[in-house]
Amino acid sequence: MNTKQNSPSYPTVDDYLDALTQEVKYAMQNLRQAIIAAAPQAQELISYRIPTYKYHGALVHFQAHPQHCSFITASKAVVDSFKLELKGYKVSGTTIHFTPEKPLPKELVMKIVRARMTENEFSVKNR
Repeated sequence: MNTKQNSPSYPTVDDYLDALTQEVKYAMQNLRQAIIAAAPQAQELISYRIPTYKYHGALVHFQAHPQHCSFITASKAVVDSFKLELKGYKVSGTTIHFTPEKPLPKELVMKIVRARMTENEFSVKNR
């Protein structure tokens, strides 16, 4: 899996995706589409050299690695609440690992993103 992760930071998510192999790019584009479908009002940017979505703070991120792809939820509580649906995927902290051959289902990604939006909205209301 050629990810070109040793390259300098990419200015846009499109640039980030264009640096990936076709197989990985396709999986990540599908993940991106699910995130945007669930949170069209979220800001898309590159932060810490990876695609990031912000909605009342950090929402979710994704990243391509040589051996897998990562969907970073930024919330252990949200990951834990989807434990049954994530069976079969490796989970480490707030990160869900998947491969292009076994991508995360679009509906699951959308549910996770919506849960993160609710978390962030609650956090903003209670500051």
